Amino acid sequence: MSEPICLLEAVNLALARSLQDDPEVILFGEDIGHNGGVFRATDGLAHRFGAHRVVDTPLAETMIAGTAVGMATQGLRPVVEIQFMGFIFPAFEQLICHAARMRHRTRGRLSCPMVLRAPFGGGIHAPEHHSESTEALLAHIPGLRVVIPSSPARAYGLLLGAIHSDDPVIFLEPKRIYRASRTLVEDNGAALPIDRCFTLREGSDLTLIGFGAMIPECLDAAEQLAERGIDCEVIDVASLNPIDYDTLLASVAKTGRAVIVHEAPGKGGVGADISAVLGEQLWGQLRAPIIRVTGLDTVMPYYRNEMHYLPGVSDILDAVNKSLEAGRDEILQATGSG
Repeated sequence: MSEPICLLEAVNLALARSLQDDPEVILFGEDIGHNGGVFRATDGLAHRFGAHRVVDTPLAETMIAGTAVGMATQGLRPVVEIQFMGFIFPAFEQLICHAARMRHRTRGRLSCPMVLRAPFGGGIHAPEHHSESTEALLAHIPGLRVVIPSSPARAYGLLLGAIHSDDPVIFLEPKRIYRASRTLVEDNGAALPIDRCFTLREGSDLTLIGFGAMIPECLDAAEQLAERGIDCEVIDVASLNPIDYDTLLASVAKTGRAVIVHEAPGKGGVGADISAVLGEQLWGQLRAPIIRVTGLDTVMPYYRNEMHYLPGVSDILDAVNKSLEAGRDEILQATGSG
């Protein structure tokens, strides 16, 4: 494609490429055929590939997930859509009790190569069930891969990687940045690894760690900090299960400081897990406490207050300043080790 495209169009491009290249790929979900999906992620695909491969379903998330599990165990590669992440809960039994356990349960006889796509996160003035970030619930489950893109190029490559995978993959799309930026994306069918972090900016003073819609915020903060002579490394986690800890540990070992950013509530969030691993393995190399910048431990508010809930650049800058002001002597003093 010669024209720059947005993240949403990159998802469409990857789906079209998969349908074109692999006859075993089938798409289905609510309104994805004739209407092209609630955000138009599948726009034009039913017309191009036929209603037998891009299938409209009833409003029945349990059925969508269960049908995908059955198809995947029999040689197909279903890619299904849940309209909003807040509607995913009826599908949990199929995902957790069956998709995630299929290879283990059958001692390797069956696999479950399915992808479940869902827009997630806030920032679009939608009700709370349309704005949730419950990725940590899914990342906690052994056997489920959880992947989140943050740019058009990574959306294209990671979705192809998810569809190629023989594991069940939850592919969460940060809808706030669906149309936020446009870049050139080559439709070459090249998949990206779905178990790696991406270092988007190298730095030596502090590591900013995030994913999804928080990546543009982190990059913006890093640019502002650079004007003050503060050199931040920015890492897109991208894969929440498994997490590429090798990349994260190497970066924080170099910088000695880390700020972790996500819009989900802080309690039990992915950032807590990352913080724990960094703290356990890099204690002697940390120059300041690890800081998390997260959403509040409340239900996502209605649109008038959602921007007070979502972390922003100013919150990231405050956390970086706090980290830079802290030193290892403070850690030793706080723990009584000094």
